[in-house]
Amino acid sequence: MKFKLLGKSGLRVSELCLGTMTFGTEWGWGADKHESKKIFEAYANAGGNFLDTANRYTEGTSETFLGDFIAADRDHFVVSTKYTLYDRNGDPNYAGNHRKNMIRSVNESLKRLHTDYIDVFWVHMWEFTTPVDEVMRGLDDLVRSGKVHYVGISDTPAWVISRSNMLAELRGWSQFVALQVEYSLLQRGAERDLLPMAKTLDMAVTPWGVIGGGALTGKYLRGETGRVPENSLRRSERSSDIAQEVVEVAQELGVTPTQVAINWVRQRVSNVMPIVGAKRVEQLQDSLKCLDFVIPDEIMTRLNEVSKIELGFPHDFLSSEGMKQSAFAGMYDNIINHRL
Repeated sequence: MKFKLLGKSGLRVSELCLGTMTFGTEWGWGADKHESKKIFEAYANAGGNFLDTANRYTEGTSETFLGDFIAADRDHFVVSTKYTLYDRNGDPNYAGNHRKNMIRSVNESLKRLHTDYIDVFWVHMWEFTTPVDEVMRGLDDLVRSGKVHYVGISDTPAWVISRSNMLAELRGWSQFVALQVEYSLLQRGAERDLLPMAKTLDMAVTPWGVIGGGALTGKYLRGETGRVPENSLRRSERSSDIAQEVVEVAQELGVTPTQVAINWVRQRVSNVMPIVGAKRVEQLQDSLKCLDFVIPDEIMTRLNEVSKIELGFPHDFLSSEGMKQSAFAGMYDNIINHRL
């Protein structure tokens, strides 16, 4: 396991992040404490140090388990958790991005994790009611207090994140250093604005759903069951075609479809740390083997082609030959643009 810098920060995190949404059985499909510890130990023994959880995962059990597992060597691990999602249904101030919920949620997470600080604290999603300055000032207060070291943001439009970081930069507040989004061969929408924004702002990317909820393993092609419903876009005709290509590529390379799906993300995006999770330790061990090989360029091209999307306006318009002629006076191919 190698390490990467978390965006523009100096924090060193492992190149794969362990997702712990499966730690706990409260949601009906997770792992009990014994199996969760085996998964954690397999990841740690492989050299991993970057752990992802959230206040709502398995009703808080994920954080509780994780707190127990890291207790013997807390400072070694980079623990990230999130706020925004509700902790008490029916109470509007027990959810959201506002300062009251932010402070309440971080304090509860600290208790469940049995720690004095959180390494990376994520805004879980944007809810369009709390002003940007309230969120960014609140997060900066947490950093200054020592309860949080770095802040990140998940599942939020690029324009909101850009505005937030610019405001923070102008006012000397802590900026978002990392972005968490769904990204996989089945879901490439982040390529329109979120991933280019992350590259421009030097934000790390920690994508979730990299194996499409299991769809990219080929399990549904084999008629197996799982938690992804039949009417999900992850099981559409297009998704099945992509999954079939992943299975065929895996056979050609002598690896598993899971490893192919993870490595496509690793090789597609710069400064990326895919989130890998598991219900059984064998699943995690399979995922970790993605570190042992690289997908050849010609096969990456095949995977890119079968999963390609239309970027839409203004991206397709601005990349057209006519616009290149107009904006570069016919000299587009003669200009070396290091920002691309």
